[in-house]
Amino acid sequence: MKGRIHSLESFGTVDGPGVRYVVFVQGCPMRCAYCHNPDTWNMNAGEEMEPAYIIEQFNRNRGFYKDGGITVTGGEPLMQVDFLLDLFTQAKADNIHTCIDSSGIAFNPDNAEWMKKLDKLMEVTDLVMLDIKHIDPEKHKELTAQPNTNILKFAAYLNEKNVDMWIRHVVVPTITDDPKYLFDLGYFIGQFHNLKALDVLPYHDMGKVKYENLGMEYKLKDIEPMSKEKATELKAHVLEGIRKRRAEMEQ
Repeated sequence: MKGRIHSLESFGTVDGPGVRYVVFVQGCPMRCAYCHNPDTWNMNAGEEMEPAYIIEQFNRNRGFYKDGGITVTGGEPLMQVDFLLDLFTQAKADNIHTCIDSSGIAFNPDNAEWMKKLDKLMEVTDLVMLDIKHIDPEKHKELTAQPNTNILKFAAYLNEKNVDMWIRHVVVPTITDDPKYLFDLGYFIGQFHNLKALDVLPYHDMGKVKYENLGMEYKLKDIEPMSKEKATELKAHVLEGIRKRRAEMEQ
């Protein structure tokens, strides 16, 4: 089973625990206004690659990744579930830690055949880094051109499957930095026992140049980047929501 791959990175330090070998897959239905990889959107672009090649590249420097593993990001990895299943099955047979960095947009609970594949994939997946773009349904559509219904269902699915989940959320000035929505995000994820980490990341505009080179409009060109200090301050609202939800669950 070949996958469509955008690129490979041999030294990933923000893509899961430890140093990671990072596979960027091609194809994504999301159109996030702040996406810094719009060149991964096209489902038919990229280079076809077999899982065995990726495992071979990882093993060439295996000692380097002793506390890490393989992370598949994108694009949207779950758009290529067959390839992922093949890759992670080989990885786990070789005792390699596996991680998916996903927006959850491909989750399709109404497709029984796809769900069977996903169930098998979760058996060989150690960690899912789930990027929740916005907790509010309408705001999510404005930001990404896609609904968040199945994304939130995917979070619940991961909890049911007892797959470790690492939540990521980008705070964008005037769009996702409202304390109410941040609290609501925390209240939502606070119900899950598989929540292992939370990243509240400051918006940056480093993708601007790429959009210019691709001849694309960058929708957030007038929004200034957020400081790490401000993002840390706003993270407190998410943590407050988590604490409230868990306190209610203990009553």
